[in-house]
Amino acid sequence: MTHPLLEKHRATLDGALAAIRSRGFWSPYPEQPSPKVYGETANDDGKAKAAPYAGKRFELEQPGIAGWIATEQSPYGVPLGVQYPKCDPQALVDAGLAAMADWRKFGVDGRTGVCLEALARINKASFEIGYTVMHTTGQGWMMAFQAGGPHAQDRGLEAVAYAYRAMSEVPAEARWEKPQGKNPPIVMEKRFEVVGRGVALVIGCGTFPTWNTYPGLFAALVTGNPVIVKPHPNAVLPAAISVKIVRDVLQENGLDPNLVTLFVTDDPRQTQALATNPAVKSIDFTGSNAFGRWLMDHARQAQVYAELAGVNNVVIESTDSYKAMLRNLAFTLSLYSGQMCTTTQDIFVPAGGIETDEGHKSYDQVAADLGAAVGKFLSDPAVATAVLGAIQSPDTLARIDAAAKLAEVVLPSKKIEHPDFPGANVRTPLLLRSDAANEAAFMQERFGPISFVVKTRNWEAAVALSERAVKEHGALTVGLYSMNQEVVDAMTEATLRAGVSLSINLTGNVYVNQSAAFSDFHATGANPAANASYTDSAFVANRFRVVQRRWHAAV
Repeated sequence: MTHPLLEKHRATLDGALAAIRSRGFWSPYPEQPSPKVYGETANDDGKAKAAPYAGKRFELEQPGIAGWIATEQSPYGVPLGVQYPKCDPQALVDAGLAAMADWRKFGVDGRTGVCLEALARINKASFEIGYTVMHTTGQGWMMAFQAGGPHAQDRGLEAVAYAYRAMSEVPAEARWEKPQGKNPPIVMEKRFEVVGRGVALVIGCGTFPTWNTYPGLFAALVTGNPVIVKPHPNAVLPAAISVKIVRDVLQENGLDPNLVTLFVTDDPRQTQALATNPAVKSIDFTGSNAFGRWLMDHARQAQVYAELAGVNNVVIESTDSYKAMLRNLAFTLSLYSGQMCTTTQDIFVPAGGIETDEGHKSYDQVAADLGAAVGKFLSDPAVATAVLGAIQSPDTLARIDAAAKLAEVVLPSKKIEHPDFPGANVRTPLLLRSDAANEAAFMQERFGPISFVVKTRNWEAAVALSERAVKEHGALTVGLYSMNQEVVDAMTEATLRAGVSLSINLTGNVYVNQSAAFSDFHATGANPAANASYTDSAFVANRFRVVQRRWHAAV
């Protein structure tokens, strides 16, 4: 008999399982903050729920509380000052381990049902979480709602679906009969049990505190592991709300809520100590190359799933929709001020220019027209502030100013006053032009609204440079604009060799830096930008093991 919670959410699970097989469009969580979908008062209610957290304690009855810590600064200049329990990490580890046995006994169906229920509750809190994502990350409201809410939930559900499928392939029992010729067969009864590997540590990032947290959280939890969520110090609140919801669901179902705990610290040494704890068997991490590689080098007892920095790029050889191409690229470079792991940094253009539906365009014209397209797109302050959001980190502001000295400026980055948040740091994209020889400028990730239009010898050199950038420095996204099948074929082979996703001739309302759950694999795990993908079978399969027992049975 399946668990009641699994039956309650059976349609959602079946839809997710079908979607990961077909890879078509599907989502159970509506992405539009429509009153007709979420309720007439959902927006106001969510905003009202998010506001009282400021300056207050976020109460979580976790073990090992030794004080309180506040680490967040809103990019919009809004006071936050939320205080979180400061817990002894060993106490969290011990509590998680103590809860493992009952969680294992809950079974695959029960664990899946609990995770589905938690995601459904998180979906109901989408407006509350959306506002907290906005005010901790600097994302514009619509992006914060979508990426921090339904799209993040999609990724969590996707992980649950893959894990359920993998675990369901293991039978609970088997009768084994081996013929012995004239003699009676050997008969064995066997039982198989899915068991978690141990404590899972999920280290969140500052820019996407739910989107990059839910996959690891739910993949680890549903496969039988206790989870410690360690958010980025700049973006704790969305993760804290999510953790509390999951804990509530666990407790309501007679389970120890300490299966999921929150660990808040601004001391990297504490995170390092926890990551190397012998009980920690998996680590999900999104962030800098330096810390990600430290984890892979030092957390040898754990399976590390890491998303790191990269040099995302686009090759332009030709187009039959020049203006649409420029509009698409302008949005790509502007969205969330380039503070996305998928944003295009390098745009490779042949020195001899490109062919378009408007005639031949020189390299200089392409660079100038792209700068003009960005400027036009952001000319309306209301549109600009909604799309750009705010710069989250002072380090990003410093990078923008420093990058302006690396190459010739096509479009300077400008500060825009936000009509609703005077304290917000809003900056337009910086666009530079560079010769391919100036690799010191463009062949490393410069996180933020910083992009280079790079002059290459010809399209073959552009494709080769794109491939080398991915192989040496990593990338999550690569794009191509070309009407020449030879170029398309060459770029396709280059991306297959380099192990990176390719978008071809995007001119509509789909952008190279967007990734759709259940259809797009986010990262491949095949280049230095990431060693895993959201989401595939490999993302879940090593989070559990199968333990068997057997005995002789009567013939």
